[in-house]
Amino acid sequence: MGHKPLYRQIADRIREQIARGELKPGDALPTESALQTEFGVSRVTVRQALRQLVEQQILESIQGSGTYVKEERVNYDIFQLTSFDEKLSDRHVDTHSEVLIFEVIPADDFLQQQLQITPQDRVWHVKRVRYRKQKPMALEETWMPLALFPDLTWQVMENSKYHFIEEVKKMVIDRSEQEIIPLMPTEEMSRLLNISQTKPILEKYRVDI
Repeated sequence: MGHKPLYRQIADRIREQIARGELKPGDALPTESALQTEFGVSRVTVRQALRQLVEQQILESIQGSGTYVKEERVNYDIFQLTSFDEKLSDRHVDTHSEVLIFEVIPADDFLQQQLQITPQDRVWHVKRVRYRKQKPMALEETWMPLALFPDLTWQVMENSKYHFIEEVKKMVIDRSEQEIIPLMPTEEMSRLLNISQTKPILEKYRVDI
């Protein structure tokens, strides 16, 4: 294999696999042990090769998930009245949601005012993480009047709630009031989105009418 350090030779091989299309953007690489066996090297050498490719922005490592071929950054208009799924499906990107909380709760004063409901009304409270392939992209909390959506299900919230509202319930969202503010992520946000607590993020508050 010449006089190049082994880890650089392995990095070159992985780079070639990406260039030939054998590994595509978003694909998961084999595990460290599998790469160790494939190339006949130590785990330390494999880690050096992967670290080099991560530093070169060719791969990305997601804690608890694995190492992936880095995808191009997806940009979209956060003010546009379309769902997370629609924004990314237009770019042929696979999305899914992990539902963390799915419950019915009493409406507090704030929810009564925002949703224009009474103290006797109850609301759905749903918290979910939105993923682009295997990468967490957003943490979302939703409150919806139970009286309007008695048939809302966990399965609906694993997909697109806007598809359910507009295509299944045949309701029309005329407009959306939005407020976007920068903030530092909480410990929960950092853990669920696999991000640092030292870097600011954007929080979007939105009421659909």
